[in-house]
Amino acid sequence: MWKLKFISKENFYKHIQDTIEKYGEKLESYDLKKFNKNIIDPIKLIFDKTVYSSSWNEIINSEIFRQRDKSNNNDIGYFHQRIFQYIDNCKVPENGEDGGWDVIYENKDGITLPEGTIVHKIYVEMKNKHNTMNSSSASKTFIKMQNQLLNDDDCACFLVEAIAQHSQNIKWETTVDKQKVSHKLIRRVSMDQFWSLVTGEEDAFYKICMLLPEVIKEVIQDTKAFSFPDDNVCEEIEEKSKLYPKLSNDEAIAMAFYMLAFSEYLGFKK
Repeated sequence: MWKLKFISKENFYKHIQDTIEKYGEKLESYDLKKFNKNIIDPIKLIFDKTVYSSSWNEIINSEIFRQRDKSNNNDIGYFHQRIFQYIDNCKVPENGEDGGWDVIYENKDGITLPEGTIVHKIYVEMKNKHNTMNSSSASKTFIKMQNQLLNDDDCACFLVEAIAQHSQNIKWETTVDKQKVSHKLIRRVSMDQFWSLVTGEEDAFYKICMLLPEVIKEVIQDTKAFSFPDDNVCEEIEEKSKLYPKLSNDEAIAMAFYMLAFSEYLGFKK
């Protein structure tokens, strides 16, 4: 029995499949050239290896994971936002359309906010994590929401955070031009509270989280073309370290990394 009433299994499966496909090139195997595309900081690698008592393999694999993870955050943002295209009364505008909002939720029967105010439409700006906005970005977003309220007196604007500090639906207080600002119709809302509002099910987000591991595994098993990366950075750097036979193995690998970044620097160029 499918446990979610607000989204079909077919749509949930498809959305997870689309999200995995968004990983795209991050699933490609890493060789040394790809690993060093943005020029690795060998000094940081050496500090990390020594301070954390790690092996070179562990440090290299950790850096590969970091590089993939940095890009994957955008793909998880895609998951959190685009899933609402399958939810009743929700619209996910294409990029740049409808004011550039991430989600627009409309309910002709009215949407009751915590303080009792009733509106019929909510415009959503969505963030993965509560601390990803700097002061400039927060100011710009708040002003955008103020402008929306001026153009539509039957709406509210939400800053929805997937990873919030608390479960909340509160008035958003921030700073614009060094002045503290807030408005009862501009709100800071955690993802669980937003899901509860649009579905009418208090634990909707919890139910999604509980089903995710199972469906992700099913999608991967069903997708025959899906392949796991086979990284060979460790082997390539070992091969380069052989250019320095007078050094110990640890020093030779460090030198190989130094040469990736510092091959034209004084001393190294010799």
